[in-house]
Amino acid sequence: MTDLAPNDSNAPPYSVSELAFALKRTLEDRYGFVRLRGELSKVTHHSNGHVYLTIKDDKSAIDGVVWKGNVRGLGVRPEHGLEVIVTGKITTYPAGSRYQIVIDSMEAAGVGALLAQLERLKAKLAAEGLFAPERKRPLPSMPAVVGVITSPTGAVIRDILHRIRDRWPCQVLVWPCVVQGDQAAAQVSAAIRGFNAIQPGGPVPRPDILIVARGGGSVEDLWAFNDESLARTVAEGTIPLISAVGHETDTTLIDFVSDRRAPTPTAAAEMATPVLAELRALISDFDRRLNRCGARGIEERRTRLLGAARGLPRPNDLLALAQQRFDIASGRLDAALHRNTTVHAQDLLKTTARLTPDVLARQRTIKAERLADLARRLDACGTRAPERAAAHARLPALWDRLRTAGERRLVRAQDQLAGLEKLRQSLNPERPLELGFALVRKGDGTLARSAADLVSGERVNLKFKSGDRDAVIDGEGGFVPPSPASAPAPKPRPKPVAPPADQGDLF
Repeated sequence: MTDLAPNDSNAPPYSVSELAFALKRTLEDRYGFVRLRGELSKVTHHSNGHVYLTIKDDKSAIDGVVWKGNVRGLGVRPEHGLEVIVTGKITTYPAGSRYQIVIDSMEAAGVGALLAQLERLKAKLAAEGLFAPERKRPLPSMPAVVGVITSPTGAVIRDILHRIRDRWPCQVLVWPCVVQGDQAAAQVSAAIRGFNAIQPGGPVPRPDILIVARGGGSVEDLWAFNDESLARTVAEGTIPLISAVGHETDTTLIDFVSDRRAPTPTAAAEMATPVLAELRALISDFDRRLNRCGARGIEERRTRLLGAARGLPRPNDLLALAQQRFDIASGRLDAALHRNTTVHAQDLLKTTARLTPDVLARQRTIKAERLADLARRLDACGTRAPERAAAHARLPALWDRLRTAGERRLVRAQDQLAGLEKLRQSLNPERPLELGFALVRKGDGTLARSAADLVSGERVNLKFKSGDRDAVIDGEGGFVPPSPASAPAPKPRPKPVAPPADQGDLF
């Protein structure tokens, strides 16, 4: 760009876009790498993954942006009020005529800033209930499989394996991962999720307890265990977990979320496993105490039994009375059997005395006489066979005479029924209605047979062939139709019972 005098009217004009992009190139060329320290404010995590923020100090402020591809590589999570050191380049936003810094990396500015960020995160997780004592799971007393998440190279894994081997020989599964740096939190989270995803009874045994271990170090070295996603992964796990990160004075975020915190990795191994020798000694002591208690109980019961036995009578005294009763009964039994046999023999003689041949002969004679009588009657029936044949020959004539008499009786009954129907029709009180007359019924439903039966003002019902009408008797002997509101509803009248249509068989 050529320098021109302010009053040079021949200078070519720039468009706004040309000037904006020229300034953009100038700033990016001049400040292509900038390391900036300040406090974050107005931090916005956009839905597309970008982070927009402002970096300020006590006098000035500059806008900044972290593109989505660089967010995961940041050393700290951008939060409002955090003091950081960022690295990036200065550029402009031509649409708004303002400059900003595009951030490539970010780290906390000192230990104080890291601790302040940690306190804010602890308060947030505590408010969600992740540190509540009631959600912590008890540790198994005798685990069969122990899962260890730590670095495969180092003194920590050797101390844990040595301690478990001395105390409680069991199977140990080691999930190797880095325990320091940007990738540590993600790898430890993946290891916890992997152990929890193992199904019982599969080819790989499912651990009964997990140990996350790391040796001591500075705050920056242990910062990976203050990651929010790692803390939530620990809280979501179903296997009890012991946190053994750093030394006794070191405290990380997963110490509050885990089910138990150990001051050292060796102490974690001691918490996870019992001492086999102590268990054997305890069982031996229980066995000795059980034997002593059993022997003491048997001896007490033996003493009580002997004391109770001294108060009982002798066996001979207990059996003497029963033996005497037995002897008396056995002595009476022989005489009773002889007497019973004699009585039954006498009863048998009485019965056999009545069973003589004359009784059987008399019954035989009676049966023979009845049989002869039946034979004679049968022969008599055979001699009257022609008479029965003549009677059968007269049956058709008798049937014709009976049918003729029945038909004459049926005709007479039909004539009588027709006469009764005519009489019923003549006596039907509603027959005059077909000739144009009407029936006058009083309020109680009875027929008015004369004018004297009606009084002035009385309500009556007039029944015609085509329907009913209500009326009121006036003073001159006429009818006045009542008003619809005051007219009482006519009472139901009994309907005449028609004679049965079919009289049935008359004979």
